[in-house]
Amino acid sequence: MLSARLASLADPAYADFQAKLIPTVPRNKILGVRLPQLRALAKEIKGDEAAAFLAALPHQTLEENLLHAILVGRERDFETALAELDAFLPYADNWAVTDILRPKVFARRPDETLPHIKRWLASPLPYIRRAAVGFLMAYYLDENFSPAILALPAKIPQEEYYVGMTVAWFYATSLAKQWDETIPYLEQRRLPAWTHDKTIRKAIESYRVTPEQKDYLKTLKSK
Repeated sequence: MLSARLASLADPAYADFQAKLIPTVPRNKILGVRLPQLRALAKEIKGDEAAAFLAALPHQTLEENLLHAILVGRERDFETALAELDAFLPYADNWAVTDILRPKVFARRPDETLPHIKRWLASPLPYIRRAAVGFLMAYYLDENFSPAILALPAKIPQEEYYVGMTVAWFYATSLAKQWDETIPYLEQRRLPAWTHDKTIRKAIESYRVTPEQKDYLKTLKSK
């Protein structure tokens, strides 16, 4: 069974470390399996075994959820990936799971994916919103970019810490990739004050933002 295979890879010391980084997951639900080991295990899971595991929701450990996210990410059929996400996203309860969740098929079908991202952005569940912002950041700030994309994260509720942080991360990344279109969001204070300042902080820490841009960003801080 997969649970036994995961248990055999457990590292309690690493689990203690993870528990500090992912405080929304109880320590007794963390085995301490490292990500390369989970990726290697995902490559071994195929066919009926994979289908049974994906259907066995909710999972009991962080590692099972991470493994689930990796398996969804490798799904090649667009409709199947959407169905798997809709089944899985309500159970996402931490940033580590949402941030590893990157279905590659979305990169090949951006126009068809975007309406679903907008639907997830409207979710009342914070980690579904975080996942949706992550998809925008991963797939729509380069060749699929349009200025309309920038308006989407600004509209969602950001009071939850891990939602506000990913929105700030989105705009900091957008500053690095699409400066001219993004900087008005800070100049015109289109973001909540907390997200505004976190965006500036993250952009200043980025090696992809020029020193001149960083100096200008510092003048836009709200505090």
